[in-house]
Amino acid sequence: MNTYLQQFSVLIALFFSLFSARAQQDTIILKNIVYAEADGKKLTLDIYRLKEPKNPYLIVWIHGGAWHSGNKEKPPLGMLTHGYALASVDFRASTEKAFPGPVHDIKAAIRFLRANAVQYGYKSDKIIIWGASSGGHLAALVATTNNNPTLEGTLGNHTNTSSSVQACIDFFGPTNFLTILSQSTPHGLNVRLPALAILLGKPVEQVPELAKLASPVYQVSAGDPPLFIVHGEQDNQVPINQSIELMNAYRSKNLPVQIEFIPNAGHSSPAYSAKELMDKMAAFLKVAGF
Repeated sequence: MNTYLQQFSVLIALFFSLFSARAQQDTIILKNIVYAEADGKKLTLDIYRLKEPKNPYLIVWIHGGAWHSGNKEKPPLGMLTHGYALASVDFRASTEKAFPGPVHDIKAAIRFLRANAVQYGYKSDKIIIWGASSGGHLAALVATTNNNPTLEGTLGNHTNTSSSVQACIDFFGPTNFLTILSQSTPHGLNVRLPALAILLGKPVEQVPELAKLASPVYQVSAGDPPLFIVHGEQDNQVPINQSIELMNAYRSKNLPVQIEFIPNAGHSSPAYSAKELMDKMAAFLKVAGF
């Protein structure tokens, strides 16, 4: 019996090894493409897409890390099998450049990606932005500030190209800096108080107008792109009320929004990469015209 189980385990391992190798063979990966330069630093992104289909829609991935850490490596690639390409973007950390620096970087990346769509092989007319945690905040803020000159910036060589996005996926991102502290657990406060002070340059209470500008809830307006929100019901870092506030802001403007609450999920969970959730995202994007 043990011998049989060992043989079975070897076959399963071989299957997944071959499946992984096949997936890698079918995936085109373009690494460390420079999209702009800021403060003497080259800002880069990576592009992932399958060989088929040709000319897919593009998702721009924004990593988390409390605004001051994290990087573009190892982005979620589950949506590639639904026919999308994905660009994972590095941007200046809040320790390098306070708000709105990271937003300027991301909008510059979108302008670059749109201007070079033919070269890299994806559609340019409609772009999706997706982020998690602090990356979810940045994604939602970019999506709710299409054509906002204050947050546009002048980085890169494509300042006449649009940085607008046509859909947003926000995984448990902070959305209202004026309410998040009162909603937070002690653990959340330990993480967030210093992180927000670094991002904004000063504690939130000292810069309320800047905090409002940096909060997607206060930027929602008619014409904003469709929004898909995901939040774990046991998240002790970003209060679930933050996602509810953004959902309500969207509903108040009669904008398309869908929210998925994930039972028993904290701030990180395998449930966030589950096929069922990716299927729901793909269905939402299809209704949104992607």
